[in-house]
Amino acid sequence: MEPPSAPRPDRPTRSAGGSPAVRPPRPPVYETPVLRPGDRYDLEPGADCDGVEFDGTDLAGGSGRGATLLGCVLRGCRLDETDLRRARLVDSLLTGVRGVGTALSEATLRDTELLDARLGGVQLSAARLDRVRIRGGKIDYLNLRQARLTDVAFEDCVLVEPDFSGGRLERVSFTGCELRGADLAGTTLRDVDLRGATRLEIGRGVAELAGAVVSAAQLLELAPALAAATGLRVLP
Repeated sequence: MEPPSAPRPDRPTRSAGGSPAVRPPRPPVYETPVLRPGDRYDLEPGADCDGVEFDGTDLAGGSGRGATLLGCVLRGCRLDETDLRRARLVDSLLTGVRGVGTALSEATLRDTELLDARLGGVQLSAARLDRVRIRGGKIDYLNLRQARLTDVAFEDCVLVEPDFSGGRLERVSFTGCELRGADLAGTTLRDVDLRGATRLEIGRGVAELAGAVVSAAQLLELAPALAAATGLRVLP
């Protein structure tokens, strides 16, 4: 719990010049309940998993489409081609998971953490992420098209060609992250803080950066792409 004197994270603080600064994401809030061990047979379409721990479980090729995972822990699990479309992951922790082609389209993630993942081709199109922390690891070709991200913190992770196109991002930060070839075409951004990114490459949609905050150094790096996107000519 925050001390009484701490500023509320959902209110904009003030910069040195007195103008409103970017609002940071609110962190996930959850408590891990007493867990019972689970196996791949606990995850099935429409299942209701409450307080289940999947420890090193091979869930590759399994289906939990439309399932609800409440207060669950997935530790070191394989998620290759696992079908979790329209699933709900609430108050849960995923740590050290591995997999290619995990399907989470139209899923809901709330008050959830994803730590040290090694994933590729994750499908999160039209998903909703609320108060989610993604820390460490590497995710290749993350598909977040048409997704809604609110209070999402990316920390110390590598995102290779993440696709946010057509999505809505509010109070999203990228601290210590590498964004390689990010697609922001058609996005709506509000309080998106890119200043902490150690590498910032926008593959598409550089003109959609209204609502984001970058550092002065990042602005200089983005200047050629911004000029090209707006038709601005720079002549000697």
